[in-house]
Amino acid sequence: MNGNENVMFEIKPTKGWRFFNLRELWAYRELLYFLIWRGVKVRYKQTTIGIAWAVLQPLAMMLVFTAFFGRLAKIPSQGIPYPLFVLAGLIPWQFFLRTFTESSSSLIADQRLITKVYFPRIIIPLATTIVASLDFFISVCLLIIFMVIYGIMPAPSVIALPIFLLLLLVSVLGFGFWFSALNVEYRDVGYVVPFLGQLLFFLTPVVYPTDMVPSQLRGLHALNPMVGVVGGFRYAFYGVGDGFSIAFVISSISAFIIFLTGILWFTRVEHTFVDTIGS
Repeated sequence: MNGNENVMFEIKPTKGWRFFNLRELWAYRELLYFLIWRGVKVRYKQTTIGIAWAVLQPLAMMLVFTAFFGRLAKIPSQGIPYPLFVLAGLIPWQFFLRTFTESSSSLIADQRLITKVYFPRIIIPLATTIVASLDFFISVCLLIIFMVIYGIMPAPSVIALPIFLLLLLVSVLGFGFWFSALNVEYRDVGYVVPFLGQLLFFLTPVVYPTDMVPSQLRGLHALNPMVGVVGGFRYAFYGVGDGFSIAFVISSISAFIIFLTGILWFTRVEHTFVDTIGS
């Protein structure tokens, strides 16, 4: 081969229905690290109190919900103080909502990067989820502090917490993959996401126990993956309710269906992102 000869390689994402390539994802791990670090810096760089927002947001919501739903509406809290009851629901819910909202617009926000170089596009919503997990773990520490204040020890069922954390992760990634891909093709998704987030809040037992849902509707209610997550968190930390009830099974099946179909749909259409965003 002539030393002056230029060799060109053209890298294209594969088309068709497929699962994401773990080997390819590992090959681009440095880009994933960069996107995570960039997301952390951007989130707190121009704020006065920085990472303290991860504590103030759930704390403020806990106080508001306690005042209105705990004291005025007298909503039952399964025998535990209402602030602890609602906080255990708020922490996974806020993680879900933030990831859902930011993931849905993540591909549009990074359109310059997408249109310039090839990399597995699924890295972008994945990085968004990992960045949001920092606030989540800080909020869990807040929950532990309040348990100490109220003199409540974690229940033995806390050993099941990793199972509910997995269900939470599967849920947020599934929604993130679906709506980030859909938002590239249909910009109306940007208007649907806030409305859907509000709807899902009322369909998730954050401020009320699942027992308040009519028995004939509980199977339909449990199709929301966050029903199993929130109930599971309360079961893990406080030992209340039945963490592995039929509602948990239905929520888990729903979450994994959304997750798997989300990956399949994302990888099915990612080769169109450059053309769609650039048009």
